[in-house]
Amino acid sequence: MKTLTKIVAGSLMATFGLSTAALAANVDGPDLFWKISAWGKPRAYTAGMDLLSKRVAEETGGKFKIKVFYGGQLSKSKENLDGLKVNAFEGAAFCNFYHPGKNPAYMVFSLPFLPLGNPKVDRYVRSKMMSHPAMLADMARWNAIPYVSGLLPQYELVGKGKPPTTLADWKGMRVRAGGGLGEAMKKLGAVKTTLPAGETSTAFQRGALDAVAFPFTYAHVSFKTAEVADWYTSNLAPGTSECSWALNKTAFGKLPKQYQDLLMSLRGEVMDAEQAAYAAQDKKNLPKFKKMMKEIVYDAATLKAFHTAAGKPVWDEWIAANKGKFDAQGVFDAVWAYAKEAEAKMK
Repeated sequence: MKTLTKIVAGSLMATFGLSTAALAANVDGPDLFWKISAWGKPRAYTAGMDLLSKRVAEETGGKFKIKVFYGGQLSKSKENLDGLKVNAFEGAAFCNFYHPGKNPAYMVFSLPFLPLGNPKVDRYVRSKMMSHPAMLADMARWNAIPYVSGLLPQYELVGKGKPPTTLADWKGMRVRAGGGLGEAMKKLGAVKTTLPAGETSTAFQRGALDAVAFPFTYAHVSFKTAEVADWYTSNLAPGTSECSWALNKTAFGKLPKQYQDLLMSLRGEVMDAEQAAYAAQDKKNLPKFKKMMKEIVYDAATLKAFHTAAGKPVWDEWIAANKGKFDAQGVFDAVWAYAKEAEAKMK
């Protein structure tokens, strides 16, 4: 694990576009085929791993092949970590709030109103946290190692019926929201519902949900919730979640060093592709959202009231609930410390 931590830490230099050693035009090694388990279809979230598949093949002259299997072909979304544990595949996507008990430290990313609104700060913090001992321990239980964050953008909500223009309007609403964001909605009197992304659209269309929180805007389009919604929030920015990509620890350990180095060297390119894909989706989707739905823009006073009611109380409860499982306070503090580091680097 110490060796892995050094490798991961070294690759973080790419987070702010710092130069890394140039890869050889052709990395020689054995013929290998890796399977990556994902759900849904190719989309902005998967753009980085699709790029990884291409780049690894290019750098190795086609000797090292990586294929992302979509639609849950290899495993159900909530069972991807289980699949890594039994060596069913070499890599997988997972979302922390699909199974909080499996990745308790990772749930810090789902706390509301963390200082992750700036994409550059968000990327730096998540990249640094991938090598945090608590995160490594979460993955080690599943024979996995963190590879790269999916860098999910801040969530916004879409919904049906009366637009929730005040905090009181959220009371009684059935809201699909995971992790700490779901707890924040409960503080407002909403009914929290946690569903995998692939199941959410059907529930929303059938009227089992009143509102859905997804990374804005791409996920609302990818999972078709925007198609049937009446309204959307554009500046609530209540938080996000961590949908990561993890590698099978056993498979990674068996790779020749040049292949290990290659994978870790490409992390920066993977994250670049993710962020570019999200930005492209926003540019395309926002004009459509404004035409299709009523936009809800909260004033400063309402946002402050939301933060007060559903921010710190959720943080404190999460730390208290997890202090016996791992250093929850330390994990929470690390997020804020890395955010300050990122902001200082940007000045």
